[in-house]
Amino acid sequence: MSTVAAVAPRRATPISAALLVAGIVLATLTEAIASTVLSLGRGDIIGDTYATPDEFAWLDIGYTTLKLIGFIAAAALIDRIEPRRLVIGATLVMGLACGLAAMTARLELLVALRIVQGFAGGVLLVGGQAMLFLAYPRSRQPILQALFAMGSVVAPATIAPALQGWLIDSQSWTWIFFSVVPLALVAAGLLLIADGPMPERTAPRRFDWIGFALIAVTLFCATYVLSQGSRWDWFEEPRILWLTVIGIAALLTFLGQQLLARGQGLIDVTLFGSEDFCFAFIVSFVAGAALFGSAFLIPAFAVSVLAFTPTDAGQLLLPSGALFIGALLIAAYLMQVRRVPPVATVPFGILLIMAAMWMLSGSTSDSGADDMMAAILLRGFGLGLLFLSITLIAFGQLDRRNRAAGIGLFNTGRQLGGLIGVAALQTLIDHGVVANGAVLGANLSAGQPAVVERLAATTAMLTAKGMDAAAAARAAAGLIGRAVTGQSTVIAFDTAFNAVALLFVIAAPLLVAIKIGLSRYAKARAARRREAKASQQENRAVRLLYGEHFSDPGVHTWPCAGDYDPVLVPHIAPRKQFATQLLSTGRMGNEHQPSHPDRANADRRQS
Repeated sequence: MSTVAAVAPRRATPISAALLVAGIVLATLTEAIASTVLSLGRGDIIGDTYATPDEFAWLDIGYTTLKLIGFIAAAALIDRIEPRRLVIGATLVMGLACGLAAMTARLELLVALRIVQGFAGGVLLVGGQAMLFLAYPRSRQPILQALFAMGSVVAPATIAPALQGWLIDSQSWTWIFFSVVPLALVAAGLLLIADGPMPERTAPRRFDWIGFALIAVTLFCATYVLSQGSRWDWFEEPRILWLTVIGIAALLTFLGQQLLARGQGLIDVTLFGSEDFCFAFIVSFVAGAALFGSAFLIPAFAVSVLAFTPTDAGQLLLPSGALFIGALLIAAYLMQVRRVPPVATVPFGILLIMAAMWMLSGSTSDSGADDMMAAILLRGFGLGLLFLSITLIAFGQLDRRNRAAGIGLFNTGRQLGGLIGVAALQTLIDHGVVANGAVLGANLSAGQPAVVERLAATTAMLTAKGMDAAAAARAAAGLIGRAVTGQSTVIAFDTAFNAVALLFVIAAPLLVAIKIGLSRYAKARAARRREAKASQQENRAVRLLYGEHFSDPGVHTWPCAGDYDPVLVPHIAPRKQFATQLLSTGRMGNEHQPSHPDRANADRRQS
């Protein structure tokens, strides 16, 4: 739990406020570019570094693992460092690490720099979002969180791939890292000029090194297993099996250690006492799977099936960024101006994403960008409605003491949901290609008239172009085999698009049931608290008016007739009501208890 107390009053000018927001958004853009650099530049980086696929995988594993660890550790850092200085430092570290990565082709150094980039990215995302909540009132959060989402969610999913594809085709992969440097410098400069929130500091809690080590092991194992499991056929590889066992053991140990820490551990367990945060945390897994899963599927389909160039594949998602931003602004207007509750836009976002994925499931090898654009735009609009809502639901009711920890956990859930979604879709595609190829190949026998006719026509065409008859026959058979593989891949991708749509079909009723259950639990808990508070007020009234008659100050019942002289018994009920009214109005809180003769006179006047 963070020990950041109330924010000191500070009258920032509109220009200073705008500079603060602009600096935070630009800082998130540096992380957006760094986090997606491997999506389109994989082949070029492998070629320049002479790395094997296993060696190259550590560039992604190192970044993602340290980013998740940065999410968890950010709250403790905010507890010790002023948020604006923390974000400035993380942004400059990100820029420096990216600048060095652009100047080296040594794989070991690149892995080390990716680790630094990941931790800096996780810290600046949590610190930047926490600063917005610290610096501005709750009434202005919808538009501010919409602007923040443009850099933290929209840019990685739409803008960064388009920029990277263009840089790879026109320059080289090193320019992707170089592009981060000026953004980091500008962002740090804006944040230095702007007036940031100045929270009143208290003594930081002892850092939970044991919990930190356990969660670090858990996140490393989860990242490695989810990112590499499909390549090694999951548990058929002993390394994947052992890392899974170690990760589960470390997670269970961590959870037990946090419960025994009684509020002094690494994770603030009181966050899960909030109904809204629990619901949004669960939704973040589903939303992360939809965001990262669809962002993986669409470019992969364009490159592997439609033979798009990196530039074309990156630009395919760019138009959806405009609708993503438009949906964020519309949702912010509805929530900030029209006072629409954030949960109201969640169903619309889910339905739009489902419809978009269902439309994409009809894509073929003859599809083009125009055929897919309607579904891509619909996906962007749905994601905009969904992400702003769950952000405001998650953090709206948290106080300043645990909001940074909540932001870190929420982002961790979204990132893990994305890892799970991408891993599941990759496995589904890999298995689907093999299974579809076997089914299609079983229906292609040499004696079928259609196959014979196709082989003859292809052989004749190749012979006419100058090939000898034997080579032409072998090439014709190879072309038919490639066609079968291509159709198997198309079917596998269409199945994956349908899987994302079915995810929401299954998850939507479950989320509704969870929301209803959490609401009922919260109402029951609030009722118990009201009853306990009323009982405490009655006990306090008894001690104030009849304190000398109680042998046990902790008695929870009013005196009965046998406890007093019969003359006093008729006056107990009126005095009980009078004392309770005084306590409820605050007129009997810290007053000096009257002496016995004074109370006796008051009793006689009351009678």
